[in-house]
Amino acid sequence: MLFAIICTDKPGALDTRLATRAQHLAYLSAYQDRIVQAGPLLNLDGRPGGSLLLVDVADRAAAEGFAASDPYARADVFESVVIRAYRPVFRDGALVE
Repeated sequence: MLFAIICTDKPGALDTRLATRAQHLAYLSAYQDRIVQAGPLLNLDGRPGGSLLLVDVADRAAAEGFAASDPYARADVFESVVIRAYRPVFRDGALVE
């Protein structure tokens, strides 16, 4: 099942995010078979201010566990994390129904 994980960084967390980035990327690489899409959400100044991940996992509990184990989460980068089930309707230029 697909889940969107939307994370918003705490104010002033950019240095911690940057210091933890290599660990975060290694974590994502370990689960690359479950990640449909992932990347930073950018602030108006173009700097990272959050994360968006689209993951394919068994259920909400697995999505919550995945999000909680992310090195960014463990380093207390995030102010909030929202996890929502997701159903694609349009992908790669075509309807998916």
